[in-house]
Amino acid sequence: MCLYFEGSGHSVQVAANGIEALQQIEAGNHFDIMITDLKMDKMDGLTLIDKVAKISPETSVIMVTGYATVSNAVDALRKGATHYLPKPVQLDKLKKTVDDILKTQKRLQISQGPVLCFYGPPGTGKTSIGQSVATSLGRKFIRLSMAGLRDEAEIRGHRRTYVGAMTGRIISEIKRSGVTNPCFMLDEIDKIGQDFRGDPASVLLEVLDPEQNSNFIDHYMDIPFDLSGVLFIATANDIEKLPGPLLDRLEVINFSSYSFQEKLVIARKHLLPKQLIAHGLTDFKPEITDAALGKLITDYTRESGVRGLNREIETICRKLALLVLQNDINDPLAVIDKNDITPMLGPRKYRQEAAEGDNKVGVVTALVWTRFGGEIMFIEALSMPGNTNLILTGSLGEVLRESAQTALSYIRSNAELLGIASDFYNHSDIHIHLPAGAVSKDGPSAGVAIGVALISLLTARPVRRNIAITGEMTMTGQVLAVGGIREKLLAAVRTGCVKAVLPEKNREDIASLDSDVTSHLELAYINTLDEAIPHLIDS
Repeated sequence: MCLYFEGSGHSVQVAANGIEALQQIEAGNHFDIMITDLKMDKMDGLTLIDKVAKISPETSVIMVTGYATVSNAVDALRKGATHYLPKPVQLDKLKKTVDDILKTQKRLQISQGPVLCFYGPPGTGKTSIGQSVATSLGRKFIRLSMAGLRDEAEIRGHRRTYVGAMTGRIISEIKRSGVTNPCFMLDEIDKIGQDFRGDPASVLLEVLDPEQNSNFIDHYMDIPFDLSGVLFIATANDIEKLPGPLLDRLEVINFSSYSFQEKLVIARKHLLPKQLIAHGLTDFKPEITDAALGKLITDYTRESGVRGLNREIETICRKLALLVLQNDINDPLAVIDKNDITPMLGPRKYRQEAAEGDNKVGVVTALVWTRFGGEIMFIEALSMPGNTNLILTGSLGEVLRESAQTALSYIRSNAELLGIASDFYNHSDIHIHLPAGAVSKDGPSAGVAIGVALISLLTARPVRRNIAITGEMTMTGQVLAVGGIREKLLAAVRTGCVKAVLPEKNREDIASLDSDVTSHLELAYINTLDEAIPHLIDS
């Protein structure tokens, strides 16, 4: 084999046994392909494959053995072997296998895929998916946090005239990885800072452009470096904060919020087993029922991801571990039901505000989208004697203020059709408030909800609290489509709403959603503000 492959132009190294082969790899020698037997002196082939997969995952392994059984083949492939060939092996067939592997590796190294941007609320697994992408491609994974990065020299490097100059983080991390084609994750790219030291986001225009990064120049190195083989993956919670030219270079993949059923499966199959191992409870195998997990999801967490749910499960495991240590028993709680959650975690942290509150005049449940996922917001309207002033409070942005003014103008111009006195505004002030005043709010999707709150206030008819609404309203009362429909519907389910009123123009968005998102709600579609009134206001 050595003579055959050297004659074909390959560089070949020979090892007498598995230990010697492993020593060559540990010494830093890189091998594209390793051909090994199954039965060998000092170390068998399966053990060698397992160790090589951990030390040098980019090395492909071909196993050639006379013990060609199905179980051996399955074990070899499971431990990381690329191919499994029985003896006697034909050299032509072996050469074809080697050539195919080398072509695949070369294609993987020179391929220029798109620059991905994982976009979604916190805790939805963006970084974990990036690590899985690197593992599936057989590439080394590098993660660089961009949060708070203000100096562009952190990316491009310092010029050597400065004291303490060094290369930028891009070149430094690639040097540390030892390969030129790693999977490079730029985490929290939307939280890059900007000050007098430069704009790091503008530097990324060159780094993330496949047409330019083949000649990337680090100021410290001052020579072109080819970044075209690097697979860049960015993560962000709010892509609206990214500059337009930078966003144009990214292929955005939306990571939406998890539904109740998805959280239940993640907790059962991933979070709970992981915490049981971490807290040494695998021998006791306590069982947490689906009802108990459901109580954790609804009463103790309110999030788009599963980070908070993981913390609550971790707290339960710590309590169980404490019971084992204090009582020296083998079975602290065989089954943990929903009735056991409150004694372990205390009173519930969240309530279903929409389901548990009373219907009130001038208070509407609106569905809004934030960078942390969907939320509900109660829009409150109040009238008082005054001089035709519109008072808006709650840390509102300019777009939200204009939505309130648009809703009031439509109601004033159509007062008689709505059953409202035409002079209602002559000697009164109207105050519109959105609670949680410390949180900044903006966006057009609360326009219809503000209009309904004003109509309820001026007609003295209460609004159904467990029915939520979203939509942008025009001056003529038309309802326009809004974004974040999936997150908004999940927020409605979390807070106990039974019905959601949505723009008719969002019907296509609803059709693309899974049944576990829409099956818990009655959905109604509207084209105008007038159509929304019968759904929310009692006659």
